[in-house]
Amino acid sequence: MFEQLLNLVIPQAQAATPTGAASQGSSSLSFVVMLVVFFIFIYFAVWRPQSKRAKEQQNLLGSLAKDDEVIIAGGMLGRISKIEGNYLTLSIANSL
Repeated sequence: MFEQLLNLVIPQAQAATPTGAASQGSSSLSFVVMLVVFFIFIYFAVWRPQSKRAKEQQNLLGSLAKDDEVIIAGGMLGRISKIEGNYLTLSIANSL
């Protein structure tokens, strides 16, 4: 089993004969299939979830409005008092 997997990754060296040429073609085909499977895995495991997360974050940031309560990265809780373009002004305490 392990040898079969190893042969997919590292093809065996063979002499240049008509039967060796056919073997080389199937080896390159298996390499292409392995490469396609790798890119499909990267798409579903990394790229697609990351783009979905970025889209959800953009929707969340676009829906922020005045008087919404937010928690900043430092852990402080505040209320949005003013929105100007890409900047928010937070009220941290009522007395200030």
